[in-house]
This record gives sequence, C-alpha cells and structure tokens, in this order.
Amino acid sequence: MSYADNYQSPLGAFAAQAAVDERSDFITKTYLHLAGAIGLFVILEAVLLSLPGVQNLVGLMVGTRYGWLVVLGLFMVVSYVAENWAQSAVSRTTQYLGLGLYVAAESVIFVPLLYIARAIDPGIITTAATTTLLLFAGLTAIVFVTRKDFSFLRTVLLFGGLAAFGLIVVAIIFQFALGPIFTYAMIALACGYILYHTSNVLHHYRIGQHVAASLALFASVALLFWYILQLYLSRRD
Repeated sequence: MSYADNYQSPLGAFAAQAAVDERSDFITKTYLHLAGAIGLFVILEAVLLSLPGVQNLVGLMVGTRYGWLVVLGLFMVVSYVAENWAQSAVSRTTQYLGLGLYVAAESVIFVPLLYIARAIDPGIITTAATTTLLLFAGLTAIVFVTRKDFSFLRTVLLFGGLAAFGLIVVAIIFQFALGPIFTYAMIALACGYILYHTSNVLHHYRIGQHVAASLALFASVALLFWYILQLYLSRRD
C-alpha cells in the first residue's frame, strides 16, 4: 500500500503501466517538485535563522522538558493535514498547499538543530547536506537501475518508525540520550524510506500524483538529513 492507494480521483494508469512518455513526464515532474521543495526549505531556513531573537524561539522549542514533545505533536498533526492535502482528489491547488505546508513545518522543526550546528561549525551543515544528497542519489540509482519494487519494506518501516517515535518520547520524558546506535539505526530507517518511496514512484503512483510523490520523497530526505547532521554533531562533540 502506498500514498497512491488513497488517491480517489480518476487519474492515469500506474506509472509502471503507463506509456513511456507519460511515465517519463511523471518522474520528471516528481523530481522537479522535490527539487523545488528542497529549495523552498533552504530559503525558509535562511529566513528563520536570520530572524532577530531566533534564540528565543529555539529556547521555547527545546528549553523545557516537554517543549519538544509539544513541537513533535504539532508537527505530526500538521504533517497529517499536509499529506492529505497533497493527495487531494479535488484540487491541484490544495495539493500544492499541502506540499508547501509540509515544507514549512519541516523548516520550523529544523530550526533548533540548525541553530546549534551553525553555532558550533557552519561547515557541518554543508557536509551533512552533501552526504545526504549523495546517499539519496545512490539509493535512487539503485531503484532506477534494478527496477526493484521495495513495497515489501512497508511493514518494517511502519513498525520501525513507531518504535523510534516511542523511544524518542521516552527519552524526552526521562531525559536520557539515545546514543549513536540509535542515530545509525535512524539513518538506516531513512534510507529504507527512500528506497520504498522511490520504488513507489516507479510502480505504485498513478500518473498525475507527482505532488504527493514529491512530498513523500522530501519527507524521507529530511529525515535522513536530520540524523546525518546529528551524527556529525555528535562526532564534533
């Protein structure tokens, strides 16, 4: 099951069954929208991190014991709404609003981590971003070259994501560090999501679902960037 399964409007064929030119156009649109989402994320982060008093925002988000739990809860709610909008069967405008809302939510939740990284060494951000893009490119190439359907990963990713979120909540409540093993596990989980969503682009999305597909890919890339950046920061510490 994929995002495509929930899309209820009469769309074109599944990408795997579409004509070559239709499939090529769909894939091109998906990755152009992904590039646009990443570009918007970079712009929003630059704006947010340059705001006067941004340190107050960081303190509000992570300065109290339960502040980050509230942030994560709000992020999950906004993400749910954004993903549903991006899959809208009624309006293309609503789909773009969903993608934009999701990118904006990711931009806000990244502020504390990027603020800390910039204070320690701005070069860490560039290194982490480069590593993320290289890993993403390699994983994408694996899917496109092998044409393998990685939808079998869905159950593993679902339970892995739930377990990870549970550990994060417990760590916040009882105030303990999850450590480097957890970081490596989350990087592996993010790589699994990239394989899964990339194969969905080839096999399980319908022609016309490029906005929803790009949002899924962006979410996976953001997750990978988050934990790679944390890994580099932990090494610097």
